[in-house]
Amino acid sequence: MKHTILMGLALLFLLLFSGCREAAKEQTTVKKKEAFEGVIVAVGDSLTAGQGVKEEEGYPAQLQKQLLEAGLHYRVINSGISGETSSGTLSRLNWTLSLKPDIVILETGANDGLRGVDPGLTRKNIEKIVAGLQERKIVTILAGMQMVGNLGIGYTDPFRRLYQDVAEKTGVIFMPFFLEGVATDPALHISDGIHPNRQGYEIIVGNLFPYVVQAIEMKKKER
Repeated sequence: MKHTILMGLALLFLLLFSGCREAAKEQTTVKKKEAFEGVIVAVGDSLTAGQGVKEEEGYPAQLQKQLLEAGLHYRVINSGISGETSSGTLSRLNWTLSLKPDIVILETGANDGLRGVDPGLTRKNIEKIVAGLQERKIVTILAGMQMVGNLGIGYTDPFRRLYQDVAEKTGVIFMPFFLEGVATDPALHISDGIHPNRQGYEIIVGNLFPYVVQAIEMKKKER
């Protein structure tokens, strides 16, 4: 009889202990989810994806680290796809929206330029992307891009201007040139001479950070 009672008490203790552990796990999970005030989605091509560098060396990961160090608890999701054009970015807008971003950093169009796509088409695509984001009250940072001079001024000037034109028309936060301070320095690129290395992305994040802070402040005012 005593043996049966002891066994029953032991079983009850194990069940209670297990339940406490599961409750603790659930509380920890909730705390982790609540640790971030919002979500930033980095949308773009290989420059965002971080081609040729480790994940932690790309700009979204470095931005995440810098935000947390500054006491800004926003999660940064890397949504870059190597080789993507502005048309591709537009085609996956609904997928981007499914990530429920508060802020989007939009870096696209470099592959359009390399392929000689009409800047007018690139502009229309970016305008549609921005419109889709703004309809859902997502604060958008538009990163400008420039093309190499050997394409000719008749192409490079309209391409460079399209980003500023979109920014002025839509009122998004505008970073004039995503690769500022990086584009012409071979020491800041991986071996292909096109994509930034870790040090290059450090500079990009340093340039981008004030715009992200501005976006976070705008988002807080909306709440």
